[in-house]
Amino acid sequence: MESIIETPRLFLRQLTLEDASNLALVLSDQESMKHYPHAFSDEEVRKWIERNIERYKNEGFGLWAVIRKTDNQFLGDCGITLQNIDGDVLPEIGFHIIKTFCNMGYATEAAQACKKYAIEVLGFKSIYSYSEAGNKASQRVSSKIGLAKVKIFKKHGIEEVVYAYSERE
Repeated sequence: MESIIETPRLFLRQLTLEDASNLALVLSDQESMKHYPHAFSDEEVRKWIERNIERYKNEGFGLWAVIRKTDNQFLGDCGITLQNIDGDVLPEIGFHIIKTFCNMGYATEAAQACKKYAIEVLGFKSIYSYSEAGNKASQRVSSKIGLAKVKIFKKHGIEEVVYAYSERE
């Protein structure tokens, strides 16, 4: 399958249902999903992939599979989705990296490439990322790719921290 985005170490391609068992290594992992309501079941992982396949068709983007170039290792997902952030539907960079591959710069590298793609290819003037207040790892990635903390809001009673980047006109 052709890559959507390439970086020095990675390529991002569309997710397929064949990725379910690999993606479950992060989405079904209790520790990796501690900032979500719960770890996903196998069915929820399949629905996650199906929802992204629909996004590719309807919006032209979504969360993509993150693959290491050197050995085609599946690392997780990263991409752009439209999210309701405090009442506004905004383009958001999201990522989930299998814990074995965390702290190696893959999330930052993939998220930086997605930020560039959102602005240069999709034409967004601003890009966002948000996470539960306790998710310091995600917030570090947002900072590393040049997003700044802009606000905190509550979603389902949980404090969420919003980061944003806007192109200067």
